[in-house]
Amino acid sequence: MENKKIVTGANPYMPLWEHVPDGEPRVFTYQGETRIYLYGSHDTKKTDYCGPDYVVWSAPVDDPTNWTCHGICYTASDGGDLYAPDVVQKGDTFYMYAAENRGSSIMLVTSKCPWGPFENPVKTELGFDPGILVDDDGRTYAFWGFCESHAGELNNDMATLKKDTIVHHIMGHSKPFWIKEDDGHVIPEDGFFEASSPRKINGKYVLIYSKRYEYPKPSNGVFGSCNGFLSYKWADSPLGEYKEGGDISFNGGEVITGPDGNGIMTYQWGNNHGSLMKVKDQWYVFYHRQTGCNEYARQAMVEPVDIAMGKNGKIYIGKITYENGEPVSSDVVDATSQGFYLDGLDAFAVISAGYTCHMYDGLGKPMYQGNAEGTNEGVRVAHVQPVYEGDSAPVVDIQSGATIGFKYINFGADGASKAVLTGDIPAEFKVAIRLDTYDGKVVAETKAPEDSKEIVFNLSEKVTGKHAVYFEFTTENSDSRAVFDTFMFE
Repeated sequence: MENKKIVTGANPYMPLWEHVPDGEPRVFTYQGETRIYLYGSHDTKKTDYCGPDYVVWSAPVDDPTNWTCHGICYTASDGGDLYAPDVVQKGDTFYMYAAENRGSSIMLVTSKCPWGPFENPVKTELGFDPGILVDDDGRTYAFWGFCESHAGELNNDMATLKKDTIVHHIMGHSKPFWIKEDDGHVIPEDGFFEASSPRKINGKYVLIYSKRYEYPKPSNGVFGSCNGFLSYKWADSPLGEYKEGGDISFNGGEVITGPDGNGIMTYQWGNNHGSLMKVKDQWYVFYHRQTGCNEYARQAMVEPVDIAMGKNGKIYIGKITYENGEPVSSDVVDATSQGFYLDGLDAFAVISAGYTCHMYDGLGKPMYQGNAEGTNEGVRVAHVQPVYEGDSAPVVDIQSGATIGFKYINFGADGASKAVLTGDIPAEFKVAIRLDTYDGKVVAETKAPEDSKEIVFNLSEKVTGKHAVYFEFTTENSDSRAVFDTFMFE
């Protein structure tokens, strides 16, 4: 595969060694150039959330697969860990709300440049996970909270609140195990957890947040409490009343249907944080996923979403169902490998296995449970190190019956007749290539050769167009494990 084009900027859209979760996307025009900027925390510690600095990445709106790192924009003034930030622009100033002391002390820092450096910290009156909305009239609103949700209008200093505008319990909250009593605001089936992110869309005020389900959601493969969803509510004014919305994304990977008719997630779910942003003519949800079977190496993800308004004024976001041309419901969008590549990843370039959106062990039962510590066992994307010199993150600990899938790959009109896979595949393994679903049509199958880091497949037919692609691994040796690094077609 030497001298071949390498796919970058897929999903995750930053390099596979970078870990910027809790991303707040913003589109700013600076010095005549309009770019997407991503502001998030920075998982650098490997054994705990976040780290002591923020970095800024950006991409031109005309090519959102081409991301540039601008380096560190802010380091915690107290030397502690920085949790999820937000950044807005008013006039020629960029205002960052830096979540110092693990989110318990929100500092306002400013810059004349969208990638900083952000300086001159001032303590604000805001709380955990701040989200900021600058309305069309210039008035600015802040949202924050952990389990309980709060909001209010900011004064002109952008740090203090107008006391008569503060709203507590802007929506009902979840009741995790550490909350012992019901305060009258608990909504276990639709409860706010964290990650407030306000947006104004089509004249409506939309509050994106991390929801925590406290009951099973079998259609998504969730059979206990789960906060892997990004959800929304909407209102006609910035401080509410906020009305029922729905779920936008879920970070449990592709959800397949199991033998009992329930969903099976194919990726480890974990906490989620992100928002919506329109890039040119397309809306996207920005979120994060986990890596390495714990929550300490999260990666920035993105999916396109549809947005529509019903006759009653309700806003629908996600994967929308229409009847007679009118939106009637919405659901979570699919988790994919393609991200901003809306036509699919180039089949004829080298694709890292780290872009997988599906890792299924074939046992017909839920694979993953939410657990911050994780087990560091089982099929997973390897946690590669910051400033890693390669372009790939392998899938490791693959056992017999596992499928590793990618949605979607574009083979073009001319198509492919051969495939090449690299990794560390013991000779007792057979590898098959399936199309469209994890149990779909087999177009190639071969046995791993002895002492080889590469498997070459001859396809049984020429494959054209856009398809989901799955690699299925089987062996009679239940103790054997494989490593999958890259693939491409020819």
